[in-house]
Amino acid sequence: MVLPILLDLVDANNLIPGIMQTIVETRDLIKVYDMGEVRVHALKGINISIQEGEFLAIMGASGSGKSTLMNILGCLDVPSKGAYFLDGVNISSLSKDELARLRNRKIGFVFQTFNLLSRTSALENVELPLLYNPSIKPKFRRRLAEEALLRVGLKDRMHHFPNQLSGGQQQRVAIARALINKPVIIFADEPTGNLDTRTSVEVMNIFQELNSAGNTIVMVTHEDDIAMHATREVRLKDGRIIKDAAVINRKIAAEALLELMQNVEENETGME
Repeated sequence: MVLPILLDLVDANNLIPGIMQTIVETRDLIKVYDMGEVRVHALKGINISIQEGEFLAIMGASGSGKSTLMNILGCLDVPSKGAYFLDGVNISSLSKDELARLRNRKIGFVFQTFNLLSRTSALENVELPLLYNPSIKPKFRRRLAEEALLRVGLKDRMHHFPNQLSGGQQQRVAIARALINKPVIIFADEPTGNLDTRTSVEVMNIFQELNSAGNTIVMVTHEDDIAMHATREVRLKDGRIIKDAAVINRKIAAEALLELMQNVEENETGME
């Protein structure tokens, strides 16, 4: 079933009809880690531009630099050299406090391990990013969290705790939390890594619905079939980009879900 993700998830102030804004731009991005006497060159001159409304999959084997790139793009780390602009802001000029505010206001994160607070309900987990925004009153904060959970299909699970939810439901809570501040970009780090095939497709369906509504999404994954749900693929090897191209024969998650449902019905009919 296609989930009803509405257009009001997108911040209308950031949309100019007919004009594609650049959300992410890097220039000769280099990242070097000093591991004692050994220097590890994780990124070796990355140049990438991501436009508003794209759904980008970052691919690469272990050690290719994809996680390092994600951390820098998500303002969780800073480059050793080069420049990174997020929504027109040069992050290299920001203090740690300014970076934290930028992450909270402009970025939504979805992680493989969900990162939910175990003793906190789904609704309260989704509210968390808004706690750092004093301009939003508690009553309005609660309403925004309820709307976000409704949009990811968890209307009846708002007051459940993480241990009362399936893996797929927990990931939906994480997606709702990522949406709560209406970020300019959503970063998803291996969002289906802990999920079975059907649940993975359901999560990809949510991302495709969000992307269709105008949300910009960057997803790191090592799974080719998951990357096929994006619109563009960037592949890294040894800290360099070796491929940057549109996804050919893109998978549509809603179609795959319909096929899975039909297969289940046929199997149940055959057992009667």
